[in-house]
Amino acid sequence: MNNQNDMASHYDATQNLDDTEQQGFSTEDIIWAVGIWSVILTLSPVIVFYMLMIA
Repeated sequence: MNNQNDMASHYDATQNLDDTEQQGFSTEDIIWAVGIWSVILTLSPVIVFYMLMIA
């Protein structure tokens, strides 16, 4: 019985951490977004040039 209570309190603690994490952007989210946008902005001229040469 005590083991279940420990698991429940641990679960509540992780849920609370997740709730506070959702309120703002973490550093990992910002790095991920910057990485994605840098790839998109780097490849977009290449794709446009390729489409112009093919068409």
